[in-house]
Amino acid sequence: MSAPAPPFTGAFPSPPGGFAPAPPPATRRNVELLLLGLAALITTVSLVLVEASQEQAITWEIAKLGAAYLALFGVAHLAVRRFAAFADPLLLPIAALLNGLGLVVIHRVDLAQAQDAAFANLPIPSPDANQQVLWTGLGMVVFMGLLIALRDYRSLARYSYTVGLLGLVALALPALLPDRYSMVNGAKIWIRLPGFSVQPGEFAKIALIVFFAGVLVSKRDLFTGAGKHVFGMELPRMRDMGPILLVWVVSVGVLVVEKDLGTSLLIFATVLCMLYIATERVGWVAVGLVLLTIGFVFAYNAFGHVRVRVSTWLHPFDDYSSTGYQISQSMFGLATGGLAGTGLGSGNPSKVPFAKTDFIIAAIGEELGLIGLAVILMLFCILSVRGIRTALAIRDSFGKLLASGLAFTIAIQVFVVVGGVTKLIPLTGLTTPFMSYGGSSLLANYVLLGVLIKISDAARRPAPARKRAEPIADASTQMLRKVESDTARVNPPVRKVEGGAG
Repeated sequence: MSAPAPPFTGAFPSPPGGFAPAPPPATRRNVELLLLGLAALITTVSLVLVEASQEQAITWEIAKLGAAYLALFGVAHLAVRRFAAFADPLLLPIAALLNGLGLVVIHRVDLAQAQDAAFANLPIPSPDANQQVLWTGLGMVVFMGLLIALRDYRSLARYSYTVGLLGLVALALPALLPDRYSMVNGAKIWIRLPGFSVQPGEFAKIALIVFFAGVLVSKRDLFTGAGKHVFGMELPRMRDMGPILLVWVVSVGVLVVEKDLGTSLLIFATVLCMLYIATERVGWVAVGLVLLTIGFVFAYNAFGHVRVRVSTWLHPFDDYSSTGYQISQSMFGLATGGLAGTGLGSGNPSKVPFAKTDFIIAAIGEELGLIGLAVILMLFCILSVRGIRTALAIRDSFGKLLASGLAFTIAIQVFVVVGGVTKLIPLTGLTTPFMSYGGSSLLANYVLLGVLIKISDAARRPAPARKRAEPIADASTQMLRKVESDTARVNPPVRKVEGGAG
C-alpha cells in the first residue's frame, strides 16, 4: 500500500534554476502591416476596374500608384512601430482603406467630368485625384510628426485652455474676414488666399475636444452636483450649466455668423456625448436636447437658408431645378445602384453636384450599391468602436474623455453626412472623413488619428514588470549580527539593585 500524498500547502515549489522568463507582449504590428498591404491591393484593383470600365489604357502606372500608396503607408507603419508600438493594429489600416477608396471615387469622377467636358467641347478640368494624393502624402507627414512630437498625450491636459482658445480663434477667424476671402457656396468657413485655402473649423473641432476633456476632468465636481429630480431624472443645477451654455452659444454663433449648420451640430453633439460619459447622468442629455431644440427653432425662424434646407429636405422635388436638384440627383443615384451597384466606372456619379466632397457617399452608393455602402459604414463603425474600446481601456480620466470624444466625432460626422445624403436629416455640408476631396479635412482627420493612436498605445502597453520577491522557502539563510544603537552604547541601561545598603 503506497504512502499517502503530502497535503497541498497552497504553493508550488520553484523548479531548479527558477521559472523561465515570460514571453514579450505581442504588439501585433505585423498584423497591421498585412492589413495595410491588403488595403493597398484593394485600392489598386479598384483603380484597375475603373480604368477597364472607362475603356482606358491599363498601364503599369496603376501598379506604380499602388506601390507608392503602399510605400506611403508603410513609412507611416514604421513610425507607429517605433513610436506607438502597442497601438491598436486596426486604426491605421482602416484609415488607409477609406482614404484609398475615396481616392478611387475621386479619380472616377475626374474621368466622368473629363468626358462631359469633351462632349460639350469645353476645356477639360484638371484632375483632383493627383491633388488628393499630394494631400495624402502631407497627411502622412503630419501624422508621423505628431507621433514623434507627442510623447505623452497627457501633456495636452496642461495646455487644454490654450488649445481651446486657439480652437475658438480658428473657428471665428473666417467670420471676421471679408466674404471674398472666406465664403464658399454661402458658408463663411474658409480662409482663401492666392494659391492657398484652408478650412480652420476642421482643426478647431479637435482643439475644442481637447479643451472640454481637460475641463470635464478638472471641474468634474461642477457637473456631478445634485440637482432637482424631474420625471426620474436628476437635472443639473443652474449655476453649473455655464460650460454647456457656452458650447451652445458657440454653436449658435457658428450657425448665425458663418452659416455652417454641420460644424455647429457636430461640436454640440460631441460635447454632449462627452458630458454624459463624464457624469453618467441622463439629465445633461435632456438639457442638451432642450437647448438643441431651442437653437433649431431660433435658427429656423431667424435665417432663410435654414428654412430653405428644411423645405428641401421635406419636399426635394418641389423645386427640382434649383434647391432640390442636389438631393434629388443623390436619391436617383442611390436608387440606380440598388443592392449590388452598377460597378466601378459604370455609373454616372458626375450628375450629382459636389460628388467628390459632400456627396461622395452618393457616388459610392451608385457604383457599389447598398452592399458596398454597408461595407464603408461598417469600416467607420469599426473605427469608432475601436476608439471607444481605447477609451474604456485607458486608465486616466483625461484619456478616456479625449479618446471617446475623438471616436464620437467620427461617428456623429458620418451619421450626419449619410443622413443628409439619404434624406434622413437635412443637408449640413459636412464631408466624409478620410474619403472626401479636400486637404483641410484630410489633414485634420490624420491629426485625430494620430492622437487616438497615441492613446491606444498607452492603453495597450503592458505595465512595467515588478520584481517578484523570492519565496521564503527558497531564500538562503544568513547570519545577522546584532548592532547596538549609539544611544545604548553611550548610555548603558542602569540595573536596579535589590535591597538597601543596610
